[in-house]
Amino acid sequence: PLTCCALLFVSCSVPLKSIVVDLQVKGHVATVSSTLQYVNEEERPLEAVFVFPMPAEAALCHFSAKIADKEIVAKVQEKEKAREEYDDAIASGDQAFLLEESDESADVFRLSVGSLPPAQSAAVTFVYVTELSVQADHALRFCLPAVLNPRYTPPEIKSSPAGVPYSLSLTAHVSSPNPIIKVESKCSLEPLVFISADHTNAKVSLSAGHMFDRDVELFLYYQNAHQPTAIVEAGEATAQPGSLMRDPVVMLSLYPEFPSALMSSVTSCGEFVFIMDRSGSMGCPMHNGSGAQTRIESARDTLLLLLKSLPLGCYFNIYGFGSNYESYFPKSVEYTQETMDQAVKRVKEMEANMGGTEILQPLKHIYSQQCIPKQPRQVFMFTDGEVWNTKEVLSLVRNNAESHRCFSFGIGEGSSTALITGMAQEGCGHAQFITGTDRMQPKVMQSLRYALQPAVVDISEEWAVPVGMSTTCLSPPINTIFQGQRALIYAQLKGEVRGVDKLHSNRYICYILTFYLQLASSHSHSLYTLFRLSIHRLAARSVIRSLERDEQNEGADKEALKARVVELSVQAGVSSSHTAFIAVLKGSGEAVKGPLLRRRVPTVEDSEGSVEAVKDPLLQLISLQKASGCWEMDGALVEVFVKTEEEVVKQTPAQVDKGVWATVLALIWLHGFKMDAQVEWQFVAMKAVTWIRNQKVVSLSESVRAGNNLLGCQVKEEDLGL
Repeated sequence: PLTCCALLFVSCSVPLKSIVVDLQVKGHVATVSSTLQYVNEEERPLEAVFVFPMPAEAALCHFSAKIADKEIVAKVQEKEKAREEYDDAIASGDQAFLLEESDESADVFRLSVGSLPPAQSAAVTFVYVTELSVQADHALRFCLPAVLNPRYTPPEIKSSPAGVPYSLSLTAHVSSPNPIIKVESKCSLEPLVFISADHTNAKVSLSAGHMFDRDVELFLYYQNAHQPTAIVEAGEATAQPGSLMRDPVVMLSLYPEFPSALMSSVTSCGEFVFIMDRSGSMGCPMHNGSGAQTRIESARDTLLLLLKSLPLGCYFNIYGFGSNYESYFPKSVEYTQETMDQAVKRVKEMEANMGGTEILQPLKHIYSQQCIPKQPRQVFMFTDGEVWNTKEVLSLVRNNAESHRCFSFGIGEGSSTALITGMAQEGCGHAQFITGTDRMQPKVMQSLRYALQPAVVDISEEWAVPVGMSTTCLSPPINTIFQGQRALIYAQLKGEVRGVDKLHSNRYICYILTFYLQLASSHSHSLYTLFRLSIHRLAARSVIRSLERDEQNEGADKEALKARVVELSVQAGVSSSHTAFIAVLKGSGEAVKGPLLRRRVPTVEDSEGSVEAVKDPLLQLISLQKASGCWEMDGALVEVFVKTEEEVVKQTPAQVDKGVWATVLALIWLHGFKMDAQVEWQFVAMKAVTWIRNQKVVSLSESVRAGNNLLGCQVKEEDLGL
């Protein structure tokens, strides 16, 4: 996130010269230390402004600057006080540094480097801690984006088409309770070096000379990924006794894997209710870059994909809402070729033409409908806005939680976090946010996968602690967890640890986690202390975020909650919406006469200019599938394969039905050309495989060989699931 400045610079002199990143990964948590080297090549003092995205759940916990041989470490202050101190310092000619969370969004930060004299260099270092996301293949993903997503660009600032004139070096140190299998990246890496014999510690670096012209992604693979783990971290000896930063903190990582027989128990049934926002704002583009779809266009593609992915035997309905609402069918109907065709026709005609955003009434209507026996109700809510009655909506979802699960999707930067997250939490489902250049389809299909499998609910924690000890949970309650979903739980350990006692955390579903209270010893080096306290910082961030959410509740004591946020933010040294990092080097210059020069640091930008809309061949293929799971051989399907009908007919194996041949080719094409989008077509493929098996095809192996020859692929029959 360090170089994501889509900002205008008005001369060829760019103050940022290089970036050095030190990444420390501890299990599921990453601590990122970044040093930015600035040089003022102007003839006057200047101010460099740097805007960058950061994960919303990250905890920014350190900010310092080194000028010549002088180093200053920033302190956390109430935001308005920090801004005033920065402005006063700049006006006096002092060198000052301000790092603050954006007023508009919790995942955007602005760094101001003020009054940098001519020919002067400055090295700015900041550290943040974040949880690593879990991917479909169980890898943990770390991303350092090179491009600032357009939604983060302040309205008064224009992008620059210039290239990136600075380089990046990155070194990652990885440690895990479980052995490390491998580290992968699309960028060139130096060979992975294992530091310990049991492969629980390793080091890897970007290859030399990497220009920061694209995102840097690292994918970490651990053995026994689903095994629960715990990391206990010692507190800071100088912190106030009894405080969060003084006591030990434990982080439990739960990434359950359920028996396959259990996970397939409801995959062929369910009542799926899709509720789509059709207010006027859904006509806005998904992002500000060129060639962007509108939100309603992306929603149409997504609904088409969902309809094609539903299992035979289920029930479904689609609602559109704005100032009022309408449904495709009076009540949910069985999923057949006829009902699917009717729904697809209406989806293709769907527009953003229904006025405002009134969610409550369609929800009341849906909940008033009687549930269908043996068809668990799954509600999918898509919206890009906020509502005035969030509390009432959440209360309605909570009161009907026993009759359904709710999966919510926030589209664009205007969606309400409180509404989207709250609906999923109250409805024991899962929340997703689709922003900037994110594709809607992969995230929605992940939620469909959750909806088609049982969820663990009624989760409780029981702690058996030694005499004289107690625990305080620092994480919000976990209402539900799905296969493939990871949950992290933070808890503060209070009291005295006598000897090497054991601590137990008992989880429903037979998860019993036992670990020793062996705390890391203190260390004098400040940066080591920052890395060592990473779990404390994330635990503090979790509490701060909960307090900030409480501020949004009707009737909340906002001043009291703000005071608690500021107090914990300052105590833990962690950023918040009400605080900022400020550092001032007193007596470092003369008062500035007139306005400072302001320089913006460029980043990689998507190319400008008009881009003609291109038909997505994957969506085209999926749109041609029948409700039963098969494809018919016709000109539209042949067009997807980029073949002529003559070529396809000529390669057809003897005695093979045209429908079987078309379906085999579709499966081979998906596996051969679209594996990177497998999350989007996995249920489409499952339906196709089931249909082929039911046809009792004798010469299936011959069909697969012929299909590979025709499409130029090498997909094995077993890889197709046949």
